[in-house]
Amino acid sequence: MNGIPQANGNRQVRGKRWKTAGLVAGGFVAGALLSLNLSALADKSGKEGLPVEELRTFAEVYSAIKQGYVEPVEDKKLITNAISGMLSNLDPHSTYLDTEAFKELQVGTQGEFGGLGIEVGMEDGFVKVVSPIEDTPAARAGLRAGDLIVKLDDTPVKGLTLNEAVKRMRGKPKTPITLTVVRKGEQKPIVVTLTREVIKVQSVKAKALDNGYGYIRVTQFQENTTQSVAKQLAELNKSGDLKGLVLDLRNDPGGLLNSAVGVSAAFLPPKALVVSTDGRVEDAKHKYYAASEDYNRGTKDDALKGLPAAAKTVPMVVLVNSGSASASEIVAGALQDHKRAVVMGTQTFGKGSVQTVLPLPQGAAIKLTTARYYTPSGRSIQAKGIVPDIIVEETPNGESHDRIREADLERHLINDKEKEAPKEAAKAKDSKDAAKEKDAPSLAPSEFGGKNDWQLTQAVNLLKGLAIMQPKAATTVTATQ
Repeated sequence: MNGIPQANGNRQVRGKRWKTAGLVAGGFVAGALLSLNLSALADKSGKEGLPVEELRTFAEVYSAIKQGYVEPVEDKKLITNAISGMLSNLDPHSTYLDTEAFKELQVGTQGEFGGLGIEVGMEDGFVKVVSPIEDTPAARAGLRAGDLIVKLDDTPVKGLTLNEAVKRMRGKPKTPITLTVVRKGEQKPIVVTLTREVIKVQSVKAKALDNGYGYIRVTQFQENTTQSVAKQLAELNKSGDLKGLVLDLRNDPGGLLNSAVGVSAAFLPPKALVVSTDGRVEDAKHKYYAASEDYNRGTKDDALKGLPAAAKTVPMVVLVNSGSASASEIVAGALQDHKRAVVMGTQTFGKGSVQTVLPLPQGAAIKLTTARYYTPSGRSIQAKGIVPDIIVEETPNGESHDRIREADLERHLINDKEKEAPKEAAKAKDSKDAAKEKDAPSLAPSEFGGKNDWQLTQAVNLLKGLAIMQPKAATTVTATQ
């Protein structure tokens, strides 16, 4: 498996080779992206023939705009907008990347980029927050998943494309921007001023808990995430074999496929199936295993070199929530299917599709959905997500943040294993959540890994064989696996 384009942004893919990378641009992550080689589709589309009548209509519209629009329009702008429209109307994750966005995409997978630190999408013409990234201006200001950004400084968001809105949120470090936010349950818009900064995402954090238990949090799957997880496991194991480990994937929007395979491989037996992908062309059909050739990228050194043997056997709990997407869901699904860990928390985001980035001339690119991925048992995550083995809400009162999911996005791909059933289930849950939260006070921003982290406390209780406290009942589950 070849690497993503390098950070200098000069590397091009020619002929029939496609390369991918995680989209991280201007303080936002527009969907977690997986890495995949794919043959070009030109030959296949050519055999099907060109839609002559539709192309004639396109040419007529183009000519009408050039001749009669109230103001002159450059050819480049018209063509770019046409390309952008074609892609954005396919599904929520296919998009056009201009030169600047493509360069920042490549830099973003290195874990550093400029902006506010929010993962966003588009809904009803407004920017919708999918998740704030930890330790960024957006997170510190209290922005939450589900917030709608309706104004950027004095500019209404309505009428802007997602790329245009993101460009306005980008800017030089230490410069301010004022966001007007509409939040469910709040009577008035919230106005908050953030200061842009260079976002440096530390993808792996770890700490020792009491009495031989460990905690590792993966915030995003970047190039060095597998190595970082191996290093942290070695550090946690220095004082003796771990009694139990919590792997925290909450609010992790995903990232690179090889990193997801590598993190899974750290805990699974060698050669165990981690994930499979399936699309229309042959190169989109692939199986990835817990093997160095499937998680190492452009290096002869094994990213899991020095991994303690205890990593393969330590009792584990994986924490997830509706902000856990794509690569996070791959890891959770693999460990769940192989019965290597107990998955705890709330249902995940449900992004089970693969995006491929095709560089274009003059430095632009398109990001195109090319495949679905499946867990080792053949489950599709698309528009459904991973259902935890044990449901634990974010607070002792049984409350969780109201977050957007894949099934909520317009034009999302259906789950080819369950068709529209997950969508109906999601609607039912949304109605239930709306009724529950109608008069509920706003939740404070989550502090993952802190002393008041309710889900983490329950995960440790499970590992210790203690009672897991639920809002209406208590359940005791032992850590025997």
